Amino acid sequence: MNQSILPLPGEIAHGGAFPSIEAIIPHRGTMLLLDSVAACSDESLTADASVRADAWYADAQGAMPAWIGIELMAQAIAAHVGLLSMREGKPVRSGVLLGTRRYAALCPAFASGAPLRVTVKELLRSEEGHGAYDCTIEQDGALCAEATVKVYQPRDFQTFIKESYGS
Repeated sequence: MNQSILPLPGEIAHGGAFPSIEAIIPHRGTMLLLDSVAACSDESLTADASVRADAWYADAQGAMPAWIGIELMAQAIAAHVGLLSMREGKPVRSGVLLGTRRYAALCPAFASGAPLRVTVKELLRSEEGHGAYDCTIEQDGALCAEATVKVYQPRDFQTFIKESYGS
């Protein structure tokens, strides 16, 4: 029931672990905030991220503002859903962040150079593509942020965007 998703069918192992984060989620360039997947099961995923002092989000001290944590959580959810899809031999699809409930940042920013550990635990995932996850971000083993995040993965992302925002 709570078995590790390893190995994936057709996976090219990176260090005997998971595919690269670029193979799992659609984010690219400076919008890709996660570094790698550390652990994954049917119900949860743990990912690692690094705070880069030269990143677009960096404040004067090179730190990541805590509100960016919501995006870290959303990308970890995308990685979880992506790995589940890959395991089933299905393509990785795009989704959207619907919102968050009770985002609590216990620090104003994530320190420059500090490794972050993002953990997401599935609460709900419907056949229609709706999902909810309990999420946490830890820095040096200390809880820095937590939230419940809601997401949606439409069957046809391009049609969803056209219908939502016009042609």
